[in-house]
Amino acid sequence: MSPIIILIISIVLVVAGILVCKLHAFLALLLAALVAAFLTSESALDTYAVDEAEKSYTNLFGDGPDATTTQQEYERTKATYVAKYKTQFKKKSAMARVAEGFGSTCGKIGILIAMASIIGKCMLDSGSADRIVRTVLKRLGQKNAGVAFMGSGFLLSIPVFFDTVFYLMIPLAKATRIRVGKNYVLYIMAIVAGGSMAHSLVPPTPGPLIVAEEFNVSLISMIIAGCCVGLCSSVAGLTFAAWRNKTMEVPLRDSADAKLEDLEAQTQKDDSELPSFFVSLLPIILPVLLIAAATATDTYYKNLTGGQDSAQWIDSIKPVVKTLGDKNIALILAGVIAMATLISRPGTDRKKMATAIGGALASGGIIILITSAGGGFGSAIRQSGIKEVVAGSGGDVATLGTLVMAFSLTTLIRTAQGSSTVAMITVASIFAPLALEPELLPYHPVYLALAVGCGSKPIAWMADSGFWVICKMSGMTEAEGLRTITPMSIVMGIVGLIATLLGAMLFPLI
Repeated sequence: MSPIIILIISIVLVVAGILVCKLHAFLALLLAALVAAFLTSESALDTYAVDEAEKSYTNLFGDGPDATTTQQEYERTKATYVAKYKTQFKKKSAMARVAEGFGSTCGKIGILIAMASIIGKCMLDSGSADRIVRTVLKRLGQKNAGVAFMGSGFLLSIPVFFDTVFYLMIPLAKATRIRVGKNYVLYIMAIVAGGSMAHSLVPPTPGPLIVAEEFNVSLISMIIAGCCVGLCSSVAGLTFAAWRNKTMEVPLRDSADAKLEDLEAQTQKDDSELPSFFVSLLPIILPVLLIAAATATDTYYKNLTGGQDSAQWIDSIKPVVKTLGDKNIALILAGVIAMATLISRPGTDRKKMATAIGGALASGGIIILITSAGGGFGSAIRQSGIKEVVAGSGGDVATLGTLVMAFSLTTLIRTAQGSSTVAMITVASIFAPLALEPELLPYHPVYLALAVGCGSKPIAWMADSGFWVICKMSGMTEAEGLRTITPMSIVMGIVGLIATLLGAMLFPLI
Protein backbone atom coordinates (compact mmCIF):
# COMPACT_ATOMS: atom_id res chain seq x y z
CA MET A 1 0.00 0.00 0.00
CA SER A 2 1.15 3.54 -0.72
CA PRO A 3 2.86 5.29 2.22
CA ILE A 4 0.65 8.35 1.66
CA ILE A 5 -2.51 6.25 2.00
CA ILE A 6 -1.11 4.60 5.14
CA LEU A 7 -0.33 8.04 6.55
CA ILE A 8 -3.84 9.35 5.83
CA ILE A 9 -5.47 6.27 7.37
CA SER A 10 -3.26 6.62 10.47
CA ILE A 11 -4.07 10.31 10.98
CA VAL A 12 -7.79 9.62 10.57
CA LEU A 13 -7.55 6.83 13.14
CA VAL A 14 -5.84 9.12 15.66
CA VAL A 15 -8.34 11.96 15.24
CA ALA A 16 -11.45 9.75 14.99
CA GLY A 17 -10.28 7.55 17.87
CA ILE A 18 -10.03 10.56 20.19
CA LEU A 19 -13.05 12.53 18.93
CA VAL A 20 -15.57 9.88 17.91
CA CYS A 21 -14.65 6.80 19.94
CA LYS A 22 -13.47 8.87 22.93
CA LEU A 23 -10.34 6.74 23.22
CA HIS A 24 -7.46 7.85 25.39
CA ALA A 25 -4.66 9.40 23.29
CA PHE A 26 -2.36 6.49 24.23
CA LEU A 27 -4.80 3.94 22.79
CA ALA A 28 -5.53 6.02 19.68
CA LEU A 29 -1.82 6.38 18.85
CA LEU A 30 -1.15 2.70 19.58
CA LEU A 31 -4.03 1.62 17.34
CA ALA A 32 -2.85 3.87 14.51
CA ALA A 33 0.71 2.55 14.88
CA LEU A 34 -0.43 -1.08 14.67
CA VAL A 35 -2.60 -0.42 11.61
CA ALA A 36 0.27 1.39 9.88
CA ALA A 37 2.64 -1.48 10.72
CA PHE A 38 0.23 -4.13 9.37
CA LEU A 39 -0.40 -2.17 6.15
CA THR A 40 3.30 -1.59 5.38
CA SER A 41 4.47 -3.50 2.30
CA GLU A 42 7.34 -5.99 2.21
CA SER A 43 9.29 -3.82 -0.21
CA ALA A 44 9.02 -0.81 2.12
CA LEU A 45 10.29 -2.93 5.01
CA ASP A 46 13.19 -4.15 2.85
CA THR A 47 14.19 -0.59 1.98
CA TYR A 48 13.91 0.56 5.59
CA ALA A 49 15.92 -2.40 6.89
CA VAL A 50 18.75 -1.85 4.37
CA ASP A 51 18.87 1.86 5.18
CA GLU A 52 19.01 1.23 8.94
CA ALA A 53 21.62 -1.52 8.50
CA GLU A 54 23.89 0.74 6.48
CA LYS A 55 23.60 3.49 9.08
CA SER A 56 24.36 1.02 11.86
CA TYR A 57 27.38 -0.37 10.03
CA THR A 58 28.75 3.12 9.35
CA ASN A 59 28.37 4.04 13.02
CA LEU A 60 30.22 0.91 14.08
CA PHE A 61 32.99 0.69 11.47
CA GLY A 62 33.14 4.08 9.75
CA ASP A 63 32.18 5.06 6.20
CA GLY A 64 35.23 3.49 4.56
CA PRO A 65 38.05 0.95 5.00
CA ASP A 66 40.80 1.59 7.54
CA ALA A 67 44.55 1.09 7.06
CA THR A 68 44.28 -2.68 7.55
CA THR A 69 41.30 -3.27 5.27
CA THR A 70 40.87 -2.97 1.52
CA GLN A 71 37.84 -1.37 -0.09
CA GLN A 72 36.75 -4.76 -1.42
CA GLU A 73 36.94 -6.36 2.03
CA TYR A 74 35.05 -3.43 3.55
CA GLU A 75 32.23 -3.74 0.99
CA ARG A 76 32.03 -7.52 1.40
CA THR A 77 31.82 -7.29 5.19
CA LYS A 78 29.24 -4.53 4.91
CA ALA A 79 27.08 -6.58 2.53
CA THR A 80 27.15 -9.53 4.94
CA TYR A 81 26.22 -7.28 7.87
CA VAL A 82 23.35 -5.67 5.94
CA ALA A 83 21.97 -9.02 4.78
CA LYS A 84 22.00 -10.40 8.34
CA TYR A 85 20.38 -7.26 9.75
CA LYS A 86 17.70 -7.34 7.05
CA THR A 87 16.88 -11.00 7.72
CA GLN A 88 16.54 -10.41 11.45
CA PHE A 89 14.40 -7.31 10.93
CA LYS A 90 12.03 -9.08 8.53
CA LYS A 91 11.35 -11.77 11.17
CA LYS A 92 9.83 -9.20 13.52
CA SER A 93 6.05 -8.97 13.70
CA ALA A 94 4.14 -5.72 13.29
CA MET A 95 3.58 -5.59 17.06
CA ALA A 96 7.28 -6.14 17.75
CA ARG A 97 8.23 -3.30 15.44
CA VAL A 98 5.77 -0.93 17.13
CA ALA A 99 6.96 -2.06 20.56
CA GLU A 100 10.58 -1.33 19.57
CA GLY A 101 9.64 2.20 18.59
CA PHE A 102 7.71 2.57 21.83
CA GLY A 103 10.66 1.36 23.91
CA SER A 104 13.20 3.47 22.04
CA THR A 105 11.21 6.64 22.62
CA CYS A 106 10.57 5.80 26.26
CA GLY A 107 14.31 5.30 26.74
CA LYS A 108 14.97 8.77 25.35
CA ILE A 109 12.30 10.78 27.13
CA GLY A 110 10.97 8.66 30.02
CA ILE A 111 13.38 9.85 32.71
CA LEU A 112 13.17 13.45 31.51
CA ILE A 113 9.39 13.62 31.75
CA ALA A 114 9.32 11.80 35.10
CA MET A 115 11.86 14.20 36.60
CA ALA A 116 10.11 17.23 35.09
CA SER A 117 6.89 16.06 36.78
CA ILE A 118 8.65 15.75 40.13
CA ILE A 119 10.32 19.15 39.75
CA GLY A 120 7.00 20.81 38.92
CA LYS A 121 5.12 19.23 41.82
CA CYS A 122 7.88 20.04 44.34
CA MET A 123 8.07 23.63 43.11
CA LEU A 124 4.34 24.01 43.61
CA ASP A 125 4.15 22.39 47.05
CA SER A 126 7.28 24.06 48.42
CA GLY A 127 6.13 27.52 47.36
CA SER A 128 8.99 27.98 44.86
CA ALA A 129 6.60 28.67 41.99
CA ASP A 130 4.65 31.10 44.17
CA ARG A 131 7.90 32.88 45.12
CA ILE A 132 8.84 33.35 41.46
CA VAL A 133 5.46 34.89 40.61
CA ARG A 134 5.43 37.16 43.67
CA THR A 135 8.97 38.37 43.05
CA VAL A 136 8.30 39.18 39.41
CA LEU A 137 5.08 41.01 40.34
CA LYS A 138 6.88 43.06 42.98
CA ARG A 139 9.77 43.97 40.70
CA LEU A 140 7.58 45.03 37.78
CA GLY A 141 4.77 46.57 39.81
CA GLN A 142 1.00 46.38 39.38
CA LYS A 143 1.12 48.64 36.31
CA ASN A 144 3.12 45.94 34.53
CA ALA A 145 1.22 43.04 36.03
CA GLY A 146 0.40 41.71 32.54
CA VAL A 147 4.10 41.43 31.70
CA ALA A 148 4.73 39.83 35.09
CA PHE A 149 2.03 37.20 34.58
CA MET A 150 3.23 36.47 31.05
CA GLY A 151 6.88 36.12 32.08
CA SER A 152 6.06 34.02 35.14
CA GLY A 153 3.77 31.78 33.11
CA PHE A 154 6.44 31.26 30.46
CA LEU A 155 9.15 30.48 33.01
CA LEU A 156 7.03 28.12 35.10
CA SER A 157 5.67 26.21 32.10
CA ILE A 158 9.16 25.01 31.21
CA PRO A 159 9.25 22.37 33.98
CA VAL A 160 5.54 22.44 34.98
CA PHE A 161 2.58 21.38 32.85
CA PHE A 162 0.51 24.32 31.61
CA ASP A 163 -2.73 23.28 33.33
CA THR A 164 -0.92 23.18 36.67
CA VAL A 165 0.70 26.57 36.08
CA PHE A 166 -2.73 28.05 35.38
CA TYR A 167 -4.10 26.48 38.58
CA LEU A 168 -1.27 28.18 40.48
CA MET A 169 -1.46 31.62 38.91
CA ILE A 170 -5.20 32.25 38.55
CA PRO A 171 -5.68 32.98 42.30
CA LEU A 172 -2.89 35.56 42.03
CA ALA A 173 -4.61 37.06 38.98
CA LYS A 174 -7.88 37.28 40.93
CA ALA A 175 -6.16 38.87 43.91
CA THR A 176 -4.49 41.44 41.65
CA ARG A 177 -7.83 42.16 39.96
CA ILE A 178 -9.41 42.84 43.38
CA ARG A 179 -6.62 45.26 44.31
CA VAL A 180 -6.53 47.06 40.96
CA GLY A 181 -10.26 46.87 40.23
CA LYS A 182 -9.87 46.12 36.52
CA ASN A 183 -7.81 44.31 33.84
CA TYR A 184 -8.96 40.77 34.71
CA VAL A 185 -9.11 39.84 31.02
CA LEU A 186 -5.53 41.02 30.59
CA TYR A 187 -4.29 38.96 33.54
CA ILE A 188 -6.00 35.76 32.37
CA MET A 189 -4.75 36.12 28.80
CA ALA A 190 -1.24 37.07 29.93
CA ILE A 191 -0.90 33.81 31.87
CA VAL A 192 -2.07 31.85 28.83
CA ALA A 193 0.20 33.83 26.48
CA GLY A 194 3.31 32.93 28.45
CA GLY A 195 2.46 29.45 29.68
CA SER A 196 1.01 27.98 26.49
CA MET A 197 3.98 28.98 24.30
CA ALA A 198 6.58 27.48 26.65
CA HIS A 199 4.37 24.38 26.79
CA SER A 200 4.77 23.90 23.03
CA LEU A 201 8.31 25.12 22.39
CA VAL A 202 10.62 24.62 25.39
CA PRO A 203 11.73 21.20 26.72
CA PRO A 204 11.42 19.31 29.01
CA THR A 205 7.71 19.82 28.38
CA PRO A 206 6.62 16.60 26.56
CA GLY A 207 5.59 18.11 23.19
CA PRO A 208 8.80 19.94 22.28
CA LEU A 209 10.85 17.21 23.94
CA ILE A 210 9.51 14.44 21.69
CA VAL A 211 9.75 16.66 18.58
CA ALA A 212 13.38 17.47 19.38
CA GLU A 213 14.13 13.75 19.78
CA GLU A 214 12.33 12.83 16.56
CA PHE A 215 14.22 15.52 14.61
CA ASN A 216 17.56 14.79 16.32
CA VAL A 217 17.78 18.35 17.66
CA SER A 218 19.91 18.81 20.77
CA LEU A 219 18.07 19.77 23.93
CA ILE A 220 20.02 22.99 24.40
CA SER A 221 19.32 24.05 20.79
CA MET A 222 15.60 23.44 21.28
CA ILE A 223 15.57 25.31 24.60
CA ILE A 224 17.34 28.38 23.21
CA ALA A 225 15.41 28.50 19.93
CA GLY A 226 12.14 27.72 21.69
CA CYS A 227 12.66 30.57 24.16
CA CYS A 228 13.47 33.04 21.36
CA VAL A 229 10.46 32.19 19.19
CA GLY A 230 8.20 31.53 22.18
CA LEU A 231 8.86 34.95 23.69
CA CYS A 232 8.11 36.61 20.34
CA SER A 233 4.76 34.82 20.24
CA SER A 234 4.05 35.53 23.92
CA VAL A 235 4.69 39.25 23.46
CA ALA A 236 2.36 39.24 20.44
CA GLY A 237 -0.24 37.44 22.56
CA LEU A 238 0.18 39.97 25.37
CA THR A 239 -0.24 42.83 22.88
CA PHE A 240 -3.47 41.26 21.64
CA ALA A 241 -4.56 40.73 25.26
CA ALA A 242 -3.99 44.41 26.07
CA TRP A 243 -6.20 45.38 23.13
CA ARG A 244 -8.90 42.85 23.99
CA ASN A 245 -8.85 44.01 27.62
CA LYS A 246 -9.92 47.47 26.45
CA THR A 247 -12.86 46.13 24.43
CA MET A 248 -14.46 43.71 26.90
CA GLU A 249 -14.83 43.09 30.62
CA VAL A 250 -15.02 39.76 32.46
CA PRO A 251 -16.28 40.04 36.05
CA LEU A 252 -14.95 37.92 38.90
CA ARG A 253 -17.18 34.88 39.33
CA ASP A 254 -17.21 31.86 41.62
CA SER A 255 -15.24 28.92 40.23
CA ALA A 256 -15.15 26.41 43.09
CA ASP A 257 -12.48 23.74 42.76
CA ALA A 258 -10.67 21.79 45.46
CA LYS A 259 -7.25 22.24 43.90
CA LEU A 260 -7.87 25.95 43.52
CA GLU A 261 -8.70 26.21 47.22
CA ASP A 262 -5.41 24.54 48.09
CA LEU A 263 -3.51 26.96 45.89
CA GLU A 264 -5.43 29.93 47.24
CA ALA A 265 -4.33 28.89 50.72
CA GLN A 266 -0.79 28.74 49.40
CA THR A 267 -0.99 32.31 48.14
CA GLN A 268 -1.97 33.51 51.61
CA LYS A 269 1.40 32.49 53.04
CA ASP A 270 3.75 35.18 54.22
CA ASP A 271 6.84 35.77 52.07
CA SER A 272 9.02 34.58 54.96
CA GLU A 273 7.46 31.11 54.65
CA LEU A 274 8.56 30.74 51.00
CA PRO A 275 11.99 29.69 49.65
CA SER A 276 14.34 32.38 48.40
CA PHE A 277 14.07 33.54 44.80
CA PHE A 278 17.45 32.01 43.86
CA VAL A 279 16.59 28.62 45.39
CA SER A 280 13.20 28.72 43.68
CA LEU A 281 14.79 29.32 40.27
CA LEU A 282 17.58 26.77 40.68
CA PRO A 283 15.62 23.69 39.45
CA ILE A 284 14.87 25.58 36.23
CA ILE A 285 18.21 27.20 35.46
CA LEU A 286 20.56 24.44 36.69
CA PRO A 287 19.78 21.84 33.99
CA VAL A 288 19.98 24.51 31.28
CA LEU A 289 23.41 25.62 32.52
CA LEU A 290 24.72 22.05 32.83
CA ILE A 291 23.53 21.00 29.37
CA ALA A 292 24.89 24.23 27.87
CA ALA A 293 28.26 23.65 29.57
CA ALA A 294 28.51 20.15 28.10
CA THR A 295 27.67 21.47 24.63
CA ALA A 296 30.17 24.32 24.96
CA THR A 297 32.90 21.92 26.13
CA ASP A 298 32.31 19.71 23.10
CA THR A 299 32.49 22.71 20.77
CA TYR A 300 35.64 24.07 22.42
CA TYR A 301 37.30 20.67 22.29
CA LYS A 302 36.61 20.24 18.59
CA ASN A 303 37.92 23.71 17.74
CA LEU A 304 40.92 23.55 20.08
CA THR A 305 44.02 25.05 18.46
CA GLY A 306 46.08 25.87 21.57
CA GLY A 307 49.10 24.06 22.93
CA GLN A 308 49.35 20.77 24.74
CA ASP A 309 48.62 22.36 28.14
CA SER A 310 45.23 23.54 26.84
CA ALA A 311 44.46 20.07 25.51
CA GLN A 312 45.38 18.44 28.83
CA TRP A 313 43.24 20.93 30.74
CA ILE A 314 40.15 20.33 28.63
CA ASP A 315 40.75 16.57 28.71
CA SER A 316 40.77 16.62 32.51
CA ILE A 317 37.41 18.37 32.93
CA LYS A 318 35.54 17.06 29.90
CA PRO A 319 34.39 13.73 31.48
CA VAL A 320 32.95 15.55 34.51
CA VAL A 321 31.21 18.22 32.45
CA LYS A 322 29.84 15.65 29.99
CA THR A 323 28.49 13.52 32.83
CA LEU A 324 26.81 16.40 34.66
CA GLY A 325 25.60 17.84 31.35
CA ASP A 326 23.87 14.65 30.27
CA LYS A 327 20.22 15.66 29.94
CA ASN A 328 19.01 12.88 32.25
CA ILE A 329 21.63 13.62 34.92
CA ALA A 330 20.93 17.36 34.70
CA LEU A 331 17.20 16.84 35.27
CA ILE A 332 17.85 14.37 38.09
CA LEU A 333 20.06 16.92 39.87
CA ALA A 334 17.38 19.57 39.41
CA GLY A 335 14.84 17.11 40.84
CA VAL A 336 17.05 16.48 43.89
CA ILE A 337 17.24 20.24 44.54
CA ALA A 338 13.46 20.62 44.15
CA MET A 339 12.83 17.72 46.56
CA ALA A 340 15.36 19.10 49.04
CA THR A 341 13.59 22.47 48.91
CA LEU A 342 10.25 20.80 49.59
CA ILE A 343 11.46 18.67 52.50
CA SER A 344 13.11 21.69 54.09
CA ARG A 345 9.83 23.61 54.33
CA PRO A 346 8.06 23.72 57.72
CA GLY A 347 5.28 21.16 58.02
CA THR A 348 6.64 18.88 55.29
CA ASP A 349 7.90 15.45 56.32
CA ARG A 350 9.08 12.46 54.32
CA LYS A 351 5.59 10.98 54.13
CA LYS A 352 4.13 14.16 52.62
CA MET A 353 6.99 14.40 50.16
CA ALA A 354 6.53 10.75 49.15
CA THR A 355 2.83 11.40 48.55
CA ALA A 356 3.61 14.46 46.44
CA ILE A 357 6.20 12.60 44.35
CA GLY A 358 3.84 9.64 43.91
CA GLY A 359 1.17 11.95 42.53
CA ALA A 360 3.68 13.63 40.22
CA LEU A 361 4.87 10.30 38.83
CA ALA A 362 1.30 9.11 38.32
CA SER A 363 0.61 12.22 36.23
CA GLY A 364 3.95 11.99 34.41
CA GLY A 365 3.43 8.30 33.71
CA ILE A 366 0.40 9.06 31.56
CA ILE A 367 2.43 11.56 29.54
CA ILE A 368 5.25 9.02 29.12
CA LEU A 369 2.76 6.46 27.81
CA ILE A 370 1.32 8.94 25.29
CA THR A 371 4.71 10.14 24.03
CA SER A 372 6.09 6.59 23.84
CA ALA A 373 3.03 5.45 21.90
CA GLY A 374 3.75 8.39 19.63
CA GLY A 375 7.25 7.00 19.21
CA GLY A 376 5.83 3.65 18.16
CA PHE A 377 3.52 5.45 15.75
CA GLY A 378 6.42 7.43 14.30
CA SER A 379 8.49 4.29 13.84
CA ALA A 380 5.65 2.57 11.98
CA ILE A 381 5.16 5.60 9.72
CA ARG A 382 8.88 5.74 8.85
CA GLN A 383 8.92 2.01 8.05
CA SER A 384 6.01 2.47 5.65
CA GLY A 385 8.30 4.22 3.16
CA ILE A 386 7.35 7.85 3.80
CA LYS A 387 11.01 8.87 3.59
CA GLU A 388 11.27 7.79 -0.03
CA VAL A 389 8.08 9.68 -0.87
CA VAL A 390 9.40 12.85 0.76
CA ALA A 391 12.89 12.57 -0.70
CA GLY A 392 11.53 11.61 -4.10
CA SER A 393 9.54 14.83 -4.32
CA GLY A 394 12.74 16.65 -5.25
CA GLY A 395 14.23 19.95 -4.17
CA ASP A 396 10.84 21.65 -3.94
CA VAL A 397 10.14 19.85 -0.66
CA ALA A 398 12.91 21.27 1.52
CA THR A 399 12.05 24.96 1.27
CA LEU A 400 10.49 27.52 3.57
CA GLY A 401 7.19 26.13 2.31
CA THR A 402 8.00 22.94 4.21
CA LEU A 403 7.85 24.90 7.45
CA VAL A 404 4.45 26.30 6.47
CA MET A 405 3.29 22.78 5.57
CA ALA A 406 4.41 21.38 8.94
CA PHE A 407 2.73 24.29 10.74
CA SER A 408 -0.54 23.88 8.83
CA LEU A 409 -0.79 20.12 9.31
CA THR A 410 -0.10 20.45 13.05
CA THR A 411 -2.75 23.18 13.29
CA LEU A 412 -5.27 20.99 11.46
CA ILE A 413 -4.75 18.00 13.77
CA ARG A 414 -4.59 20.17 16.90
CA THR A 415 -7.83 21.96 16.02
CA ALA A 416 -9.60 18.70 15.23
CA GLN A 417 -8.76 16.74 18.36
CA GLY A 418 -7.65 19.40 20.84
CA SER A 419 -4.36 18.08 22.21
CA SER A 420 -1.28 20.05 21.19
CA THR A 421 1.01 17.22 22.35
CA VAL A 422 -0.77 14.60 20.22
CA ALA A 423 -0.70 16.94 17.21
CA MET A 424 3.05 17.54 17.62
CA ILE A 425 3.82 13.83 18.02
CA THR A 426 1.77 12.94 14.93
CA VAL A 427 3.34 15.56 12.65
CA ALA A 428 6.86 14.94 13.96
CA SER A 429 6.51 11.35 12.76
CA ILE A 430 5.66 12.57 9.26
CA PHE A 431 8.49 15.08 8.88
CA ALA A 432 11.20 13.14 10.74
CA PRO A 433 12.66 11.73 7.48
CA LEU A 434 13.45 15.27 6.34
CA ALA A 435 15.00 16.29 9.65
CA LEU A 436 17.12 13.14 9.85
CA GLU A 437 18.61 13.73 6.39
CA PRO A 438 20.53 17.06 6.64
CA GLU A 439 21.13 17.22 2.89
CA LEU A 440 17.36 17.51 2.36
CA LEU A 441 17.05 20.68 4.46
CA PRO A 442 18.46 24.15 3.63
CA TYR A 443 18.23 25.10 7.32
CA HIS A 444 18.77 23.54 10.75
CA PRO A 445 16.07 20.97 11.73
CA VAL A 446 15.35 23.04 14.86
CA TYR A 447 13.31 25.34 12.60
CA LEU A 448 11.15 22.40 11.55
CA ALA A 449 10.64 21.59 15.24
CA LEU A 450 9.68 25.21 15.93
CA ALA A 451 7.17 25.22 13.06
CA VAL A 452 5.51 22.12 14.51
CA GLY A 453 5.46 23.68 17.98
CA CYS A 454 3.91 26.93 16.73
CA GLY A 455 1.36 24.95 14.72
CA SER A 456 0.13 23.31 17.93
CA LYS A 457 -1.27 26.64 19.20
CA PRO A 458 -4.17 27.41 16.81
CA ILE A 459 -6.98 26.84 17.36
CA ALA A 460 -7.83 26.68 21.08
CA TRP A 461 -11.53 25.96 21.43
CA MET A 462 -13.98 23.49 23.01
CA ALA A 463 -12.08 20.41 21.76
CA ASP A 464 -9.10 21.45 23.89
CA SER A 465 -9.04 20.39 27.56
CA GLY A 466 -6.85 23.41 28.32
CA PHE A 467 -9.61 25.69 27.02
CA TRP A 468 -12.01 24.26 29.60
CA VAL A 469 -9.42 24.56 32.38
CA ILE A 470 -8.95 28.25 31.55
CA CYS A 471 -12.66 28.98 31.37
CA LYS A 472 -13.71 27.05 34.47
CA MET A 473 -10.85 28.22 36.69
CA SER A 474 -11.10 31.87 35.63
CA GLY A 475 -14.91 32.00 35.67
CA MET A 476 -15.18 32.90 31.98
CA THR A 477 -18.08 31.62 29.93
CA GLU A 478 -17.46 29.58 26.79
CA ALA A 479 -18.45 32.58 24.65
CA GLU A 480 -15.95 34.79 26.50
CA GLY A 481 -13.27 32.16 26.00
CA LEU A 482 -13.95 32.03 22.27
CA ARG A 483 -13.61 35.83 22.10
CA THR A 484 -10.33 35.94 24.01
CA ILE A 485 -8.31 32.72 24.15
CA THR A 486 -9.24 31.42 20.70
CA PRO A 487 -8.15 34.44 18.62
CA MET A 488 -5.06 34.92 20.78
CA SER A 489 -3.98 31.33 20.07
CA ILE A 490 -4.21 32.08 16.34
CA VAL A 491 -2.19 35.30 16.70
CA MET A 492 0.55 33.59 18.71
CA GLY A 493 0.80 30.65 16.33
CA ILE A 494 1.08 32.84 13.23
CA VAL A 495 3.62 35.20 14.84
CA GLY A 496 5.65 32.16 15.91
CA LEU A 497 5.61 30.84 12.35
CA ILE A 498 6.74 34.22 10.98
CA ALA A 499 9.59 34.35 13.52
CA THR A 500 10.57 30.80 12.54
CA LEU A 501 10.56 31.65 8.82
CA LEU A 502 12.68 34.75 9.41
CA GLY A 503 15.13 32.74 11.49
CA ALA A 504 15.42 30.06 8.81
CA MET A 505 16.08 32.72 6.16
CA LEU A 506 18.49 34.90 8.09
CA PHE A 507 20.21 32.33 10.32
CA PRO A 508 19.91 28.90 8.64
CA LEU A 509 22.59 27.50 11.04
CA ILE A 510 24.02 25.01 8.54
